[in-house]
Amino acid sequence: MKKLSILLILVALVSSSCEDYLEIENPNAIASDKYFSSEIDVQKAVAGIYTAIRSNSALGETSDLYSEERSDNAGRTDNQSNAGTPFQFTNFTLVPTNPEMTGHWNALYTIVSRANYVLSNVDNTAIKFTDEKNRAIYKSEALFLRALAYFHLVRKWGDVPMVTKFMASYDEIVASTFRVEKGLVYAQIVDDLTKALNADLPNIQPASGKGRTCKAAINGLLGQVYLTMGSVLADNKTASFTKAKQYLEAAYAMRTFGQLSDIPYADVFDVNKKNTNPEIIFQIVYKQGDQNYASGIAYRNQSIGETINSKRPSTGRGFFVNPDLVNEYEAGDIRKDFSVKWADHASAKAWFVTKYRDVSEAAAANGWGGNDFILMRYADIVLMLAEVNERLGNNTEAIGYLNQARKRAGLPDYAASDAAYHAKYPTLKLAILHERRSELAFENHRLFDLLRAFGDNPQGFVTYMKSKNAADYGISDLKNVSTKDIYFPIPFDESKLDPVKMYQNPGY
Repeated sequence: MKKLSILLILVALVSSSCEDYLEIENPNAIASDKYFSSEIDVQKAVAGIYTAIRSNSALGETSDLYSEERSDNAGRTDNQSNAGTPFQFTNFTLVPTNPEMTGHWNALYTIVSRANYVLSNVDNTAIKFTDEKNRAIYKSEALFLRALAYFHLVRKWGDVPMVTKFMASYDEIVASTFRVEKGLVYAQIVDDLTKALNADLPNIQPASGKGRTCKAAINGLLGQVYLTMGSVLADNKTASFTKAKQYLEAAYAMRTFGQLSDIPYADVFDVNKKNTNPEIIFQIVYKQGDQNYASGIAYRNQSIGETINSKRPSTGRGFFVNPDLVNEYEAGDIRKDFSVKWADHASAKAWFVTKYRDVSEAAAANGWGGNDFILMRYADIVLMLAEVNERLGNNTEAIGYLNQARKRAGLPDYAASDAAYHAKYPTLKLAILHERRSELAFENHRLFDLLRAFGDNPQGFVTYMKSKNAADYGISDLKNVSTKDIYFPIPFDESKLDPVKMYQNPGY
């Protein structure tokens, strides 16, 4: 937990545009206790939190290791690279010393630390703002980003240390190094997000503000948090689902279009429309053609011999897509042909991801793409509304939301689907889970969807995973899945600090 005290928040910000939020300078240039003296200092520090979520060890575009590869969507065909440690995620053999997992933990707490730094200083009346409402806006952004980090921490590790103030001394860090019961962590997340709504943020950010949060994003995240609480916590399930519906409906009401079918699926991922597409609510911004801040998701996913994603030649198979996911797409689903492709090269012979593409001259043969990584969009909100209404017994409403996604995908309505569909998904709950998988593949939702679906029944998750055809899951061994795998292990260096207060998760 020493890493919580590292000051990595001083960020150069020339103007308020989203691209300027990417450009950073020496993070240790100014002592922390001398830093906040003007509005621009606060602005820079908030930009530093956004920079932290962009890290690939945090929530950036290659953070799929901690989610997609931990689910049934993706895996690996190589169990030796980096000493085989990335393979542990998809093979369900994760150990407390895994360096990628430890890096993810540290990166998420870096977000927390930077947010705490802002929140511990922003209310200082000595700091003068050109407009006092800006103080509330920066505070709201910091609260949202801290809540987002804790939401990932609590879902991946369960009970975690919960720090809500900036710690400047070693003694403070030691005193805060203990795991807090997950229900209390969820309560803190709810409190942060509820307070974050008390600012004059736009419902949806304009093009100049993309990459920053908005009221739709805060409501959407609150809805997802309550939906998760109703699924995984034993108490107050109906109350949590009711709250989830309230906030998800609030986010949905802020959209500027009619139904999902008004927006072509491909447009959501079009690099030329990323700042204007009304479906996107919150994204991590990348800068096309820039060596340091460009996206690499298009070329990294591309398989050898292929040119659909990027002009940069590929030498490997790209991100390995489990055939299990490919088999899930229904006949006629336009999302399949847009999202995945079979690579027939002799060195590939595998499915790869085509959802993220940039073959522009600006990206060129370097592959310096302009894809933003979408953390929240309206299809996610719509299908969570289907999910929560099903949980509350409002099946007619749930089916209405479900059909929005199916209509855009070129599929028949739920009731009109054939017998094979209803045999494969015999309950509305399973049909919604299927739809979310097809709609949101490779957007880092699948692991959390599965954990919500099986709620406080870890054995249900194990049974579901082990019921799959091993041949459709790459070289990973599904026999390894056990009830311990609903959580990651606490990193070894953390538990070693205090084995009692930083107790290890069961099974590790």
